[in-house]
Amino acid sequence: MPRFLSLIRIDEQNLPTDGFPADFEERMGALMEEITKAGVMLDTAGLLPTSEGTRVDWSGGKLSFTDGPFTETKEVVGGYALLQCKDKAEALEWTKRFLSIHPTSWHVGAELRQIQEM
Repeated sequence: MPRFLSLIRIDEQNLPTDGFPADFEERMGALMEEITKAGVMLDTAGLLPTSEGTRVDWSGGKLSFTDGPFTETKEVVGGYALLQCKDKAEALEWTKRFLSIHPTSWHVGAELRQIQEM
């Protein structure tokens, strides 16, 4: 079965300060349990802020390093999920369900990409 990487995108400079609703953790926990029991979730995690990251660039035969935060970037990857699904439609359905759990006042996006198997 194909694997998909869902890159969760956030606007790190405009994160809501009001926190999560009281039932958020319960709803997210229920979805994570369901997706794991379905054998779809292979791995998932949130990422530390870009202020703790480093970008590494290869150009012209040279490496360069840039420490975060990356203020020139509006959206950054804030987390990921590695999914194994029967097809892209199923992976999109799980991704939609994940995003829909977030408060309506939040802006959270995802980039879903199928992993090229060798």
